Amino acid sequence: MRALVPERGLAGIRREVDRLFERLWEPDGLEVTMAGDWIPKLEVSEAKDAVTARVEVPGIEPKDIQVALEGQLLTIKGEKKQAQEEKDRDERYYRMERAYGAFARTIRLPAPVDPKKVKATFKNGVLTVTMPKAPVESGNLIPVTIE
Repeated sequence: MRALVPERGLAGIRREVDRLFERLWEPDGLEVTMAGDWIPKLEVSEAKDAVTARVEVPGIEPKDIQVALEGQLLTIKGEKKQAQEEKDRDERYYRMERAYGAFARTIRLPAPVDPKKVKATFKNGVLTVTMPKAPVESGNLIPVTIE
């Protein structure tokens, strides 16, 4: 029976299971911080030549959004203001699901980007930040001479 279960095989399986459980507790590598009264949904995608972040920010004026890039950290901040009219002061809410207030999202990008070519656009409540990848520096080949 011992030949059916090699000793090294079980140890290898245990190491693989341990590594799997260790990876379960690691962060996904992209998200760094979230702060504020509400957190808008976002998606980050990587193509061959660019990294793109799309953030759902309905009801926010583009002038109330700030986008900053520092190294490989993209930070998006903003504030969704609640409009109140004078006549609505005595209004009672029976259900309120809309979120208001400030937010901040900081995302670690999966690849280096060129900060001079970053472009942020706003359309239909979605902020799209397109970040072309930085050119990859290739090393210099050094020829080996025989003496």
